[in-house]
Amino acid sequence: MSERPARLSRSAFKLFRPIATRWMDNDVYGHVNNVHYYSYFDSAVNGWLVEEGLLDIARSPVIGLVVETGCTYFESVAFPDRLEAGIAVAHLGRSSVRYRIGIFKEGAELAAAQGHFVHVHVERESQRPVDIPDKTRETLKRFA
Repeated sequence: MSERPARLSRSAFKLFRPIATRWMDNDVYGHVNNVHYYSYFDSAVNGWLVEEGLLDIARSPVIGLVVETGCTYFESVAFPDRLEAGIAVAHLGRSSVRYRIGIFKEGAELAAAQGHFVHVHVERESQRPVDIPDKTRETLKRFA
């Protein structure tokens, strides 16, 4: 078994996006169920890409497909907590990018949960890997 990662602080991330918890996110134990964190990761990254003009969900010829994700949990969050997703680029390859993501209670210094999210860029029609588009690569470099 691998060693548990150190809990990260806000300084490990380059940008933050608000995440709204929902009533349905809580499970019978009264906290956000682990599967929802992956949805938070996906929404944070893709929402940011859309806002940056790097992704048009319906028309971009190159899209990022998730090929790997993982999460470590440090403390519970629950609806109606207000959360923030911290995002940074941990690795930038030819066709892939590995994001480091932290889920923070609003204003908290330490991540309640943290993990990674890997996109491989593919041509939409063929689903074959392609180089990360230049505009996307330049933006991603700023967050490494």
